[in-house]
Amino acid sequence: MLAIFVLGFFIDFIEISFIIVPILVPVMDAFGIDPIWFAVLIAMNLQASFLTPPFGLSLFFLKGAAGNSITTMDIYKGIIPFILLQLLGLGLVIMFPDLVFAFI
Repeated sequence: MLAIFVLGFFIDFIEISFIIVPILVPVMDAFGIDPIWFAVLIAMNLQASFLTPPFGLSLFFLKGAAGNSITTMDIYKGIIPFILLQLLGLGLVIMFPDLVFAFI
């Protein structure tokens, strides 16, 4: 998960999916990890990494919508609580895997 998060700093989710998922799927099968739970973890992790600088694709969309009234640094500072909340949610799903299956 840490590798996926760090890669999200620099590259897009399609490239991460093509690089990391084929490597991790055999490991997932070997350890008997549920594929749905694992896919949710990867998706949550990618979502959090989209909000992190320097790549932060979502941050560039926000900057484009805000125009010149808000600086990029203000957006970077404002996004910190959201990244922390997403990482907290990721940690909760890791600790309590039944959260993924609660509504299935």
